[in-house]
Amino acid sequence: MPEGHTVHRLAAALGRAFAGHRVRTSSPQGRFLEAADLDGMVLLAAEAAGKHLFLAFAPSADVELDAPVVRWVHVHLGLYGSWTFAGEPGFADAHAIGAPRVRMGEREDALAGGENWRQLVPRETVRLRIMGPTGLADLTGPTACEVLDAAGRAAVLARLGPDPLRADHAGDAGRTRFTAAVRRSRSPIGTLLMNQKIVAGIGNIYRAELLFRARLDPFVPGTELGPGLLQDMWEDLVALMTYGARTGRIVTTQVEHREIEARIIERSRGTRQNGDEDPGVVPREQSFYVYHRQTLPCRLCGTIIRSADMTGRTVFWCPRCQTRRTRPARWTREHPAAPWALAEVPAATQYGDAHA
Repeated sequence: MPEGHTVHRLAAALGRAFAGHRVRTSSPQGRFLEAADLDGMVLLAAEAAGKHLFLAFAPSADVELDAPVVRWVHVHLGLYGSWTFAGEPGFADAHAIGAPRVRMGEREDALAGGENWRQLVPRETVRLRIMGPTGLADLTGPTACEVLDAAGRAAVLARLGPDPLRADHAGDAGRTRFTAAVRRSRSPIGTLLMNQKIVAGIGNIYRAELLFRARLDPFVPGTELGPGLLQDMWEDLVALMTYGARTGRIVTTQVEHREIEARIIERSRGTRQNGDEDPGVVPREQSFYVYHRQTLPCRLCGTIIRSADMTGRTVFWCPRCQTRRTRPARWTREHPAAPWALAEVPAATQYGDAHA
């Protein structure tokens, strides 16, 4: 399932592609009947909140976002959803964002550029097609695709915890909400981090890596954690996800640790990230400390990485490095979030295929 940084990249791509333009909408699959009502409207904006995407449609470009006539298309990609893009050179700076999909145009190579994108016939699985003046985007396989009014959008947002990538949750606002929500619960911190009501946008990779960087055992109850530790974790998460939104890659390792035990245990499909084919990016084998490294030695201490089921998902951790601490670890104090080595990571291709 795409993590929160991917959805923010998707919102940015859709905004660049269609915002302010009158678009044509259709549902080739036939399961999104509301597409006919949106056809010919202006797409005002695209917005991400955690793993949720909102597209604002209105009769004209001069309508305010909070006007009653605005209709919001709410999309949750889930495990299998993705958007694919085609259009004129430079359109949306994207090809596919979401779960792995056959690239649009792989079967129609002659239609790859110029005006030929208008001739692309949507596959029968396309839930929603949006076509603008210079390109189109096809949505396939989402868990949710529905039209909401302002109250419906507000209800979805109200169910979510703070999103580290949203401007209205930056600084004290998001940090305070996150810290208070965790400290109210006796559930393990590994469970709480995957609860979108506690913090929006975290998936399995960010959970495992954030806990390792905090040197924190996944099974410690939230009520036992001090505010200083949780505040540091929030700041580290902001830094990690900001980098992910910029590059499309999750990279959590310090530069000096990447060549140590540079292995992961791949699934049948592998842990793919944006730009994996680019030799200039940090390879996924060097990108993580514990995620999908079960049975392999820890990069820092050599202890075998463990894994276990936690509320239906697999959690990964180092039993020696990660302890039942309540305050910030000395390691995190020596390697604070803000100045850490993310700036040294080679930039990945912007808005390419991303589904980490």
